[in-house]
Amino acid sequence: MTTDDGPSRRCVAVLSFVPYAHPDAGPSGGSGHMTDLKALRSFVAIIDEGSFAAAARRMGISKSMCSKMIADLEADLGTRLLTRTTRAVTPTAAGLGFHAQVADILSRLDAAFEDVRAASSRPSGPLKLGVPVQYTLKVFQPHLMRFMDEHPDIQLDVVLDDSRSDMTRDGFDAVIRIGTLEDSSLHARRLHDANIMLVASPDYVARHGSPQRPADLRDHQCLHYTNLKGPGTWPLRSGTEVVYQKITPAFSSNNGELLRALAVGGKGIALAPEFQVADDLARGLLVPVLADHALPGVPIHVVYSSRKLVTAALAAFLDFVGRLDLA
Repeated sequence: MTTDDGPSRRCVAVLSFVPYAHPDAGPSGGSGHMTDLKALRSFVAIIDEGSFAAAARRMGISKSMCSKMIADLEADLGTRLLTRTTRAVTPTAAGLGFHAQVADILSRLDAAFEDVRAASSRPSGPLKLGVPVQYTLKVFQPHLMRFMDEHPDIQLDVVLDDSRSDMTRDGFDAVIRIGTLEDSSLHARRLHDANIMLVASPDYVARHGSPQRPADLRDHQCLHYTNLKGPGTWPLRSGTEVVYQKITPAFSSNNGELLRALAVGGKGIALAPEFQVADDLARGLLVPVLADHALPGVPIHVVYSSRKLVTAALAAFLDFVGRLDLA
């Protein structure tokens, strides 16, 4: 069976030993030893450092071993590469030429090894994400584009879905969820908090008035988002607590963008995340309703299963979102 690191290991096996027999070597010539990379690196280190002792320290070997490897190398080549005196070690003419070529070869070889290592460690493969529709379009889309730029080898499959899908059944690696998490078998990383608010169009408020307290919502046309916890109830702030106000929806949908459009069109009051209606508020198309009862600090998490292996692609995504400043 072929594995990802198979070719690189074979490459190491071939290149770890460089057979070299001098063409003019006869019975009294080169010994036909196999010259290994450490000997070549030691030779380059001696020229660079100017001494056997310094080269041995750089290579992490003893001075005597360094000296023996050079002696074997010279025997293999059938020529002297270094001139040794009590004061210095200098390359011969042959040594200078050999050093230039070997240093270049070793540099390119090291670069080739690094390229293989980098490619094998780079996150890759499929990554399936489940994300809320409007959160993605209004907030997260540019960050997905950045993630693609940073990790071109990851194949993203992004499913825009406002429902709380079953991660295991639907094959998601991670999902982004707004609100309280209830499944303790999941791992979660908090991204930031969002404010949830009530909004209506100025035209609706002019025609129907603005509710003064949560109970007044029972007399208004409420545009209900069906993915909210509890059928026909809206979470609102009452002092320091969250209460669920009973409503009778005039219109219900599982799509927040449709509800936003209906609110802009004067069809009723909608409960929506601030990021979804911020542009409409700035343009005066919507106005806050019961502002004192808006729900602050609703958490937004990226969630992944504790039972599923964290792949390199998922780990890269978790690291990426952990570095985002979404506040």
